[in-house]
Amino acid sequence: MINVKNLVKNYGEVEAVKSISFNVEPGEILGFLGENGAGKSTTLKIISGYLSQTSGSVLIDNIDIQTNSNSIKKNIGYLPELNPLYYDMRVYDYLKFIAGTYDIKNDNFNSALDQVVEQCSLSGVVHKKIGQCSKGYKQRTGLASALIHDPKILLLDEPVSGLDPNQRVEIRKLIQDLGKEKTVMVSSHNLDQIKATVDRIIIIDNGQIVADGTADHLIKSSSGGIINLTMEIMSKEDIDKIEVDIEGVKFLESKKEEGKHILTFEYSHKIDPREKIFNFAVKNKWIILGMNTVETNLEDVFRSLTMEDSANA
Repeated sequence: MINVKNLVKNYGEVEAVKSISFNVEPGEILGFLGENGAGKSTTLKIISGYLSQTSGSVLIDNIDIQTNSNSIKKNIGYLPELNPLYYDMRVYDYLKFIAGTYDIKNDNFNSALDQVVEQCSLSGVVHKKIGQCSKGYKQRTGLASALIHDPKILLLDEPVSGLDPNQRVEIRKLIQDLGKEKTVMVSSHNLDQIKATVDRIIIIDNGQIVADGTADHLIKSSSGGIINLTMEIMSKEDIDKIEVDIEGVKFLESKKEEGKHILTFEYSHKIDPREKIFNFAVKNKWIILGMNTVETNLEDVFRSLTMEDSANA
């Protein structure tokens, strides 16, 4: 089990991670979701033992990563966002090199190699130079290097970033299969790349955890539904000054498409704000083309939790 408690990481005066706490249970696939710069990679680096925290603690099976990092690293497989491959090496030689760092040699290496080649579907490229492989196979090679010592815990930082749709599906399927045997923590800034893969989601924003739960739980516990107000093209000044003085309503964003503006509002399930939003638009002499409610989904939850800080950045 991974136990993170009051974790803080500062880079000088910059607070990258702000006293976050969470657990990851054995056999769980946890999605660590947030925009670029939210603190995801920093947290994974600390859990993996490659970076020291400013304060707080990380326990792996009740053992502190700071005081027992060498022994704990043997049970962790870590794939950084920037996959550290040697392009002039063959896949076989690279995996043999990585295995050697864990003192896996001879027959033990052959057995470990056979296992990760099968897991990551590398049989067709195992004797190719890494630089000659497609991006999908490069990513598979990185995963194989993180798995070569058969760790109990797998930390994957943006594992499907930059892959084409077919490659993303293949890697997600591999992660799901690995989750049957290992504790997996996978980070992403892309909701579509993570929501179908994981058992539970943590959303981190500006170094702080803003949501934690299953996809269904996050949707049910969100502040409410979504209303889209379709308007004739509006001036930037009008959009910039939108301040909806209606209790339980929050303006999220505006989008321009096909000669119209679509304003998106979030509202509390406790109220029906359509009449008040309509009156607000009329008061400002905006021309309304349509209004419709949209069932809240996970993307709406993520956007509502992270958009305010993005707008102020």
